[in-house]
Amino acid sequence: MSNILVVDDEYSILESIEMFLGEKGHTVYKASTGEEGLNLFFEYEPEIVILDIRLPDRNGLDILSIIQESGRPAKVIMITAFQDMDTTVEAMKRGAYDYIHKPLDADDVEKAVNRALSILELDRETPVPAKSDKPPRSDIIVGRSEKMREIFKMIGLLCQHRATVLIQGETGTGKELVARMIHHNSLFSEEPFFTLDCSSVVETLLESELFGHEKGAFTGAIQSKPGKIEMAGNGTLFLDEVGELPLNLQGKFLGFLQRHEYMRVGGQHVLQSRCRIIIATNRDLAEHVRKGKFREDLFFRLKVVNIYLPPLRERLSDIPDLVNHFLHKINLELGTNVTRLQQGVIERLMAHNWSGNVRELENVLVESVVRARSRVIILEEIEDILNSNSSDTPGGVSSYSLLGIEKEHIRKTLIMEGWNRSRAARILGISLPTLRSKIKKYDIVMPEGSD
Repeated sequence: MSNILVVDDEYSILESIEMFLGEKGHTVYKASTGEEGLNLFFEYEPEIVILDIRLPDRNGLDILSIIQESGRPAKVIMITAFQDMDTTVEAMKRGAYDYIHKPLDADDVEKAVNRALSILELDRETPVPAKSDKPPRSDIIVGRSEKMREIFKMIGLLCQHRATVLIQGETGTGKELVARMIHHNSLFSEEPFFTLDCSSVVETLLESELFGHEKGAFTGAIQSKPGKIEMAGNGTLFLDEVGELPLNLQGKFLGFLQRHEYMRVGGQHVLQSRCRIIIATNRDLAEHVRKGKFREDLFFRLKVVNIYLPPLRERLSDIPDLVNHFLHKINLELGTNVTRLQQGVIERLMAHNWSGNVRELENVLVESVVRARSRVIILEEIEDILNSNSSDTPGGVSSYSLLGIEKEHIRKTLIMEGWNRSRAARILGISLPTLRSKIKKYDIVMPEGSD
């Protein structure tokens, strides 16, 4: 089993923990002072240290710091009778694996020890990655699925001219990133790129934000101000959530798209602009037109060049690449070194609905890195995060078994590939006979005529 060091000045606690963990097959070393505990730690190099905060000779938090600075992989579980916030925060900040309050519960101790040992085992299996301080590109769109490859082709074509582009897709799919990619790969990439989110500006100020205003045009206009169109110059204006444009402003915006001319609010002079307009929306503009909320002539003017960004649930095969990309980015930003996923994590991520799309995936990974207590993201943490952040698990089930995750992953991959088993097997990284076996095992019903 494992070597465990217990440091506490209460004899009854030392004896009870030794008896309890000894019966589980562990070798237990005991110390009643901090100095004695440190000597035993360096002599026997235990995998787990159960450490009291209040010791007769030294502060347990200082002992924790010495253990952490030693470079040994031991996991330290702090115990205390004092349940104050500051001490808990300080212990976790200094690298404690867990924090248990007295009176000790045997189940809590066993659970903490077992989880710590599991993490240590995962750490041992994880090779130390080559250090890279090279930041990930901020202008890259990650994905190798067929739908994303088609989008990459369209971006390449759009980089060659200044045509107005409409990007449609759910929230969190990366519409602004696509707009930036088009701009940065164009012939006018050195020109400005500006963003105007129509949903974040009050309706009365939206026209001024877009076209600018002259001094005295309205109450509070104490000086003239250029709008985003003017500020973009010969570059690009990315107009996000265009479905939020009020009807009266839609007409003026249509006029600008047709003539490349506009006037500031309260202005008398016609101004011209050659800036490129890239527009995005998560709304169904055609439905808005039917309801009279969006001008039909503007809708048809916008949809000449259209990019549809698929939701993450329609390109699940991109999740492994997205995870690698985000982990690299997150580790550099947070100064962490979480580089590996426990078996089953990718399958669990691919079984999630991702209503928040790529943005939600990144947020989940940020939280999992923050909560990680080793270089490994464990399945249990991912389960906790996903189950606490959403209620979209099938049938109201709050957690997935590994078998259930695998079945759902296979089923979704088959659907994504039009039930073509050969292509699905390649994406899943298994042989065709293995896929057929799993289809039979999980009783996955396939349409007639599929290969």
